[in-house]
Amino acid sequence: MKLPLNFYSRDDVVKVSRQLLGKVLCSNLRGRITKAVITETEAYAGINDKASHAFGGRRTDRTEPMYGQGGTAYVYLCYGIHHLFNVVVGDVDVPLAILIRAAEPMEGIDIMRQRRKKPRSGKVFLAGPGTLSQALGITTKLTGACLLEDRIWIEDQQISVKTRDIIVAPRIGVDYAQEDANRPYRFRIAMRATASTRLRKPCVNERCIVKKTVDQW
Repeated sequence: MKLPLNFYSRDDVVKVSRQLLGKVLCSNLRGRITKAVITETEAYAGINDKASHAFGGRRTDRTEPMYGQGGTAYVYLCYGIHHLFNVVVGDVDVPLAILIRAAEPMEGIDIMRQRRKKPRSGKVFLAGPGTLSQALGITTKLTGACLLEDRIWIEDQQISVKTRDIIVAPRIGVDYAQEDANRPYRFRIAMRATASTRLRKPCVNERCIVKKTVDQW
């Protein structure tokens, strides 16, 4: 079942980021369907988060989808090479986003291999936000797309992810964000081979942050 609008409309980006673990990211591009189970996410808390593209209310043509209704896709180009897919959450004009960092292939694996030019799908096949987007055919052409429609969407297939199986750590590649670089906003399902990169300063489990709201960091 596709996630409904009210899943995305909530303004607790940290909680939604955690709850996206185990959900299924899907694409249907030119009739080619691919699906992957989300195993790693990062939350970006908008104008008060120095790691966010929208920090300080920054608003450009590129970041405009972040200011859309929750349930909007935000896809940007990193280093001129990698297309990184984010899920926008919350209300209009409140730029909260969740980067999907890694997943495990579920459907359309042959299509994913073709897109990635990989004859086999090994342990790190969808480890990393750039490789994940490449495998599912996600590019910046999809930025601003509605996740309730039929090109790109997320499903709840009742995959259970227990609290004790979630590893929490600071986000990757955001050292420029000063003190905000230490926010424990990265979530990964433990015992998965698809971690996008090595965790640094991991918390014991997910409960170390779930009780805090975005505004407390």
